[in-house]
Amino acid sequence: MNADFLAVLDYWEREKGISREILVAAVEEALLSAAKKAVGAARDLRCNIDPESGEIRAFARLIVAERVISKHDQISQFDARRINPDAKVGDEIEVEVTPTGFGRIASQYAKQALLTHIRKAEKKLIFEEFKDRVGDIVSGIVRRFDRSDVIVDLGKYEALMPNRERVPTEEYQIGERIRCFVKAVDPNGPEIILSRADPQFVIKLFRLEVSEINDGTIEIRGIAREPGFRTKLAVYTRDEKVDPVGACVGLRGQRVKNIVRELNNEKVDIIKWDPDVRQFVTNALSPAKLKNFEINEEGHRVKVIVSEDQLSLAIGKRGQNARLTAKLTGWQVDIVAEEVTTIGFDEKVTQAIEAVAAIQGITREQADVLVHSGLTSLEDLLQAEEEDLAEIPSIGDAANSVLEAARAEAARRTLKVGETSVA
Repeated sequence: MNADFLAVLDYWEREKGISREILVAAVEEALLSAAKKAVGAARDLRCNIDPESGEIRAFARLIVAERVISKHDQISQFDARRINPDAKVGDEIEVEVTPTGFGRIASQYAKQALLTHIRKAEKKLIFEEFKDRVGDIVSGIVRRFDRSDVIVDLGKYEALMPNRERVPTEEYQIGERIRCFVKAVDPNGPEIILSRADPQFVIKLFRLEVSEINDGTIEIRGIAREPGFRTKLAVYTRDEKVDPVGACVGLRGQRVKNIVRELNNEKVDIIKWDPDVRQFVTNALSPAKLKNFEINEEGHRVKVIVSEDQLSLAIGKRGQNARLTAKLTGWQVDIVAEEVTTIGFDEKVTQAIEAVAAIQGITREQADVLVHSGLTSLEDLLQAEEEDLAEIPSIGDAANSVLEAARAEAARRTLKVGETSVA
């Protein structure tokens, strides 16, 4: 047992960084319970483990008495002087009371206690080491899976990436090295909670990749993410000489390419933040072309009107573009197609009759007949022959006067255009 016990102490001290003194003290405390069962209710009972040899011994502090009434509390003067020649009645003396076979009993208690205290010590070590690393990116190796959760080896400790923090489009292989965001450290776990789906993971990647963000020249004003599919990042700078979008993209797109590669080709849109919600929404929905806005300040709602051919582009696949824009801006965004008024045939005929009847010298009745004969505009009348008009019922002899009226109207319009040009 002693050799095994020392091997366990060496392992935990080496692998987990838990000091041997802490482990020995923890086991000694557990062995006290074992000793109380094996020895009995001895006075001031304690156990001691030799950290070098691993030998386990039990001791009790007994009172020297002329006559022993309770063997658990007292020791005779004769026996006491065999331990300490100067012992006298009333003195306290520490006596070894290790029972035969105590090692086997102690072994069971030691193992249980060791595991319990190791877990407690490990919790404390993990919390102390990682409590200030929340928000950092760490690198680890995928060790195993617990249902859909991923256990990641960070070296001295293991961390947990719960299923909710996984990117749905990513598959991890045992032995694969991955980078993760330290989302939380649970002192009651002990658990280091990792994430690759948290939007803060993307923000941290940009801080590492873009020096202007790290030094505060460029600010990240908002982020909206659907992990594995698309991210929208709003950036802003007070320095007029700096293009915040261009700086994040990098020369030939190298900076954003590095981040997209880490995100396994998740699409990343970098958007210029603007205090004007109209411009901000326009930037967020780009490259879709927007026609008009209806702003509801009280309801924090924006109605965006686009042409029919831009509707699908603005909304995005399965509404993704619109959802992310709403998350990014903090406004409810409704995207609707522009209503196109379709004029019916009868309405077109009526409008044509009104236009022809507006020509001086042509009555409404004549205009009605002319339109129904296919002459729907001034241009049509100017191209018609007098003989053709004369053959139209209800026009007949008035054909010449209708043509004259059309020519006069054309002359007036030409004159009016010329006067406008001179002015």
